[in-house]
Amino acid sequence: MNDIKYLKKYSQPNEYYQNLKRYKQGEPLQYIIGNVDFYGYKIQVNKNVLIPRFETEELVFRCLNLIKKYNLTNPQVLDIGTGSGCIAITIKKELPNSQVTAVDISKEALKVAQKNAQINEAEIEFINSDLFKNVQKKYNVVISNPPYVAQNDEIMPIVKKYEPKIALYADNNGLAIYERIFQECTNFLLDKYILAFEIGANQGKILQLLAKKTFPNTRITLEQDLTGKDRYLFITNFE
Repeated sequence: MNDIKYLKKYSQPNEYYQNLKRYKQGEPLQYIIGNVDFYGYKIQVNKNVLIPRFETEELVFRCLNLIKKYNLTNPQVLDIGTGSGCIAITIKKELPNSQVTAVDISKEALKVAQKNAQINEAEIEFINSDLFKNVQKKYNVVISNPPYVAQNDEIMPIVKKYEPKIALYADNNGLAIYERIFQECTNFLLDKYILAFEIGANQGKILQLLAKKTFPNTRITLEQDLTGKDRYLFITNFE
């Protein structure tokens, strides 16, 4: 019932019944309305990008706290797999002195992210890139909510049907993108850095081990979401 009230409130009068039909057919409410609230910012979404979730808001919150903790006054930030741009936009708005670059392999996703940056008046450099392929600079903050669902994992039918598979699934039991980021990012990091990742609930221990191999002299922290599930991995070398 709350969804119906929300749908009626945010639908144009001439679109309500068509939107209601879409909702009853199972389409996500966020795609029907066309936007979500993320960290207090209006983020447009469509079938080309994942719907931003609370867990990702928490990733941004914790990353911002680390940036402040280590006194990075002008952080150079790279958002990998930006999708809707919600992470990059939030960091830029919360830290106006930051220099933010956002990359995505999907040109269609980048169109959404660029539009969201315009709406929120956030100055961000967008690059169409398969991870670091077209990246030129070095950064002291790398943040990512990459595809991490294994091909054989069971996920909610509504997610599987409507959200972009390229942003959901990864090879090697969902670990492939993390492995590539770990391997490739060392050439794109400044001397001191923060790496921040959202991860699958069953991936924490193995990602800790993989991170230790690539970043042996760093602080590697596995943190839980509000439901107590492993959800975030942070790698820092400030201590």
